[in-house]
Amino acid sequence: MSQGQWYPPEWPDRIRALAAGELTAVTPRRAATVMLLRDAGGQGEARGPVVHMLRRRTSMAFAGGAYAYPGGGVDPRDDDRLIGWAGPPLEYWADRLGVATVTEAQAVVCAAVRETFEEAGVLLAGETATTVVGDTTGEDWEADREALVARDLSFAEFLDRRGLVLRSDLLGAWARWITPEFEPRRYDTWFFVAALPEGQRTRDVSTEADRTVWIAPVEAARRYDAGELLMMPPTVTTLRALTAYRTAAEALEAADVQDLTPVLAQARLEGDELVLSWPGHDEFTKHVPTANPGGAA
Repeated sequence: MSQGQWYPPEWPDRIRALAAGELTAVTPRRAATVMLLRDAGGQGEARGPVVHMLRRRTSMAFAGGAYAYPGGGVDPRDDDRLIGWAGPPLEYWADRLGVATVTEAQAVVCAAVRETFEEAGVLLAGETATTVVGDTTGEDWEADREALVARDLSFAEFLDRRGLVLRSDLLGAWARWITPEFEPRRYDTWFFVAALPEGQRTRDVSTEADRTVWIAPVEAARRYDAGELLMMPPTVTTLRALTAYRTAAEALEAADVQDLTPVLAQARLEGDELVLSWPGHDEFTKHVPTANPGGAA
């Protein structure tokens, strides 16, 4: 068992309650997160892109202390507003993301772009379909970012105010994971990949994080295995997948062939153990003795 797996102490009791029919699963909230990459050069294991990660504050109710990517929940105001759009049409995104309507697809893609700006100060948008903003620093940009965080400003209003179009072609859909049914806070999360636009830089502005890093995926995965970095299963899985690519552009191109079948943890009773597993990802399997309410094997 990898030592850096985020595993809250209350999970065994919640798994038992779900198995006994004493717990009703909440409906997961849709969300999006972005693996923001930039090329760092290097040779051997140091070759390839680095990824931007945040360490969630330990005070956070969900995944406190874990390393993750910029991301967050869908804003309902993003589903049916007229938004300046560039790149693949919404019909493509609805099919790729596995959602029923183009408005749902718009909301998920908007969440990915908006949350990246809110949590990292990076904006995947431009004045035209072939340009991207080069600098998002300054008091005026910060005022807009804070208004988005506070939900005083919708993303559509933000883009319209600045005369920008969302560059959906700068994103690639990579994976989809759904929070286990026994979690009190559940998310249906799409993982995207994107390259840091030229001229922009990340900023440590997220109120949900106490640290940000640029790190090679292979190094982040190694430190997870060593128990030095705490992460959730989808974060580790996507990091391991990124190690195969030499450049950010190569990873973005590979997004088109990634499997977006939702991954949902399963909890089952086997003899005197509760087994928690993520289909297709055996490294995260947990065996919880039914006779030990507070522990996990």
